[in-house]
Amino acid sequence: MSTAPYPRSKPGESIAGFLAALSITASCIGVAYRPLRVIPLAILLALIAAGIGGRSGRLAGFAAAFGALAFAVGMAVAVLTSHPLW
Repeated sequence: MSTAPYPRSKPGESIAGFLAALSITASCIGVAYRPLRVIPLAILLALIAAGIGGRSGRLAGFAAAFGALAFAVGMAVAVLTSHPLW
């Protein structure tokens, strides 16, 4: 019998949460740096986190949507300011 007030998470669920958080961070960096190089990797990380699932499923979904929005904004900013895309 477990005395913990909450169920323990599996290691994969923790890794999924970290991947989703890393994806959001990389998306933010990609908007300011080079969107075509960084943001697709961030979206891939978010999709991997969503595939792992667990307690971080909603965060992974948010990270994927945020990556898509960051891609559009990053590309627009790069074109408008004449910065390189990759």
